[in-house]
Amino acid sequence: MTETATTTQSAQPTLTLNNGVVMPAVGLGVFQSSPDDTVSAVKTALELGYRHIDTAAAYRNERQVGEGLRASGVPREDVFLETKIWISQYGYDETLHGFEVAARKLGVEQIDQLILHQPAPWIFDRTLEAYRALETLLADGRVRSIGVSNFTGEHLDRLMQERTVVPAINQIELHPYFAQHDNVAADDALGIVTQAWSPIGGITFYPGYDNAGHKNPLTDDTIRAIGEAHGKTNAQVMIRWHVQEGRSAIPKSVNAGRIAENFDVFDFELSADELAAIDALDLGKRSGPNPDTVRGPEAMFEISED
Repeated sequence: MTETATTTQSAQPTLTLNNGVVMPAVGLGVFQSSPDDTVSAVKTALELGYRHIDTAAAYRNERQVGEGLRASGVPREDVFLETKIWISQYGYDETLHGFEVAARKLGVEQIDQLILHQPAPWIFDRTLEAYRALETLLADGRVRSIGVSNFTGEHLDRLMQERTVVPAINQIELHPYFAQHDNVAADDALGIVTQAWSPIGGITFYPGYDNAGHKNPLTDDTIRAIGEAHGKTNAQVMIRWHVQEGRSAIPKSVNAGRIAENFDVFDFELSADELAAIDALDLGKRSGPNPDTVRGPEAMFEISED
């Protein structure tokens, strides 16, 4: 993977995926964004220069992502759209249908990146069939790249024992307090781009999961000191940390000011010592669910086709 500057707009960096597709390194995430907020957030982000939007069937706002894209006036071909297949859509035919539903909601014929939302190791045979469907969609040109989310190195090993196409990305929880060094190394070994969800550690609440004692790097003193040296906020320092270490980051916000702040990260550079200082903050503690934990019937909710 390589980083190149492809726009004059803030010298926005890109990542070249393992199949040659070029993806903007920083995108807007819409996890936990309400439908109404999603439309305005996507429109605002695209007007500010973002060209990468990440959503998911399980977020229930794919339709609003499409509405925001059209409202922005930015040409479809200039925007990298990424979405995810949910567990209840796993299986070969089910995943093919899941693509059709997602494309219809987004209002597009082709999706730039389609990924599996969870490894679901307790039904991994269905995960494998879902990924086989992604390979079919890729071969048919209905998607430009395919990938996975929340996969560990072990999950990737199991996947590659059965499937042919190496995922282009692995989207995982990753921020300075949960740096996932082993997982990143497993991605790197296969030529997979690591994409960070909750890249600034701001997503801290998941129903049914214990977040007791959670610490938020948005208030970290080490990161603040680095930011003060560059005239940047903690969030901006963390997003820059991801970019310089070769990762993709998809910070989420519905606040126009924060959306702009999270994109204003291409005009400064962290030193090797500053990067090392942030790397050293890792606490090894998740905020979100452990992908190896068996999830009950509540995780198998149906995805609306409307």
